[in-house]
Amino acid sequence: TKRFRCAGGSARRVSQKPRAVLGSDDPESSFSVPGASTLEVGDFAKLDLGRTLRTGLPEVVWGPGKTPGQILQIMVALRTRQNAVMATRVEDSVFDAMLALAATGDETVSLRYDPVSKIVQLDGTEDAPKRITVYGRLAVLTAGTADLAVAQEAATTARAMGVDDVVVIADVGVAGLQRLLGKLNEIRNADVVLVVAGMDGALPSVVAGLIDAPVIAVPTSIGYGAAMGGLAPLMATLNSCAVGVTVVNIDNGFGAAMAAVKMMKAGERIARRMSGE
Repeated sequence: TKRFRCAGGSARRVSQKPRAVLGSDDPESSFSVPGASTLEVGDFAKLDLGRTLRTGLPEVVWGPGKTPGQILQIMVALRTRQNAVMATRVEDSVFDAMLALAATGDETVSLRYDPVSKIVQLDGTEDAPKRITVYGRLAVLTAGTADLAVAQEAATTARAMGVDDVVVIADVGVAGLQRLLGKLNEIRNADVVLVVAGMDGALPSVVAGLIDAPVIAVPTSIGYGAAMGGLAPLMATLNSCAVGVTVVNIDNGFGAAMAAVKMMKAGERIARRMSGE
């Protein structure tokens, strides 16, 4: 088996039935979880190989706090086991270092990087699980151009998770409401709508009052001092008077996209049940 040469050691398989303790000091207390398979990478990571089986969504690498070598080695370990391999919040300099490391390895790896969303994706091997299409249309709106990085993180994540029909509609904030109204028909065609907004965080409430699709609000850290790094739009969206608004953490485009994918998959399951499949 080929190994990727990179700091931190090689990957090795560990117990298929890990133990876990629930509300007990007894070390022998254990339970069986479907898909409880772990892959240990070096001495720094234990990958959750069963996450797709349990949750319908694969493990994704959080970039900050990891070295370029650690990120790359984790991604390489996952690429035969998942239909989507990606790392989030990877800075340009970190990606450049990953490319340099990849050039020294035994295996050819194909890395793709979006400098706006800061997401790195790695092509899977031929024997990796195939990508499963998630049907439905996802619209990602931004209040301002400054919110685009978070919006692009959401859009890129959704596409990686199987959603082909993703549209980003930028700069339709409430300061110029005609911009939003001019896109209203397109927005109403979406099955789930993510609304990315900083400053006063008003846009998600306005959108939720105009459409019948679920709205996921993504407050961002964009804004002047009283925006408090995103706390002001977070509180505004949590206190929305419009019904059907779900709120994720500040700047969490990734989490919003994953929630949207789960909503769309739930819709597919309902449709199958209704059709008798």
